[in-house]
Amino acid sequence: MDNRAFHKSELAQMAGVSYSSFFRFLCTRRKELTAMGSPVRAQIVRGKVLNYICKEYNIQLPDAEPEIKKHEKFR
Repeated sequence: MDNRAFHKSELAQMAGVSYSSFFRFLCTRRKELTAMGSPVRAQIVRGKVLNYICKEYNIQLPDAEPEIKKHEKFR
């Protein structure tokens, strides 16, 4: 499962809409989001809520950044 989390403003930017338009879209899906355990007003989304929003709004998430090994970090 994808462990990434995104701020709703980031998702709105990826979708190419304003945050207010994105929030209005989410309000139309209030029942579904609440059933998944995420209130509409939550600022950070992750897990199944993130997957649901991306599927419904056709958002392509960027590829996950590769992990940096500790010894490479300080070179």
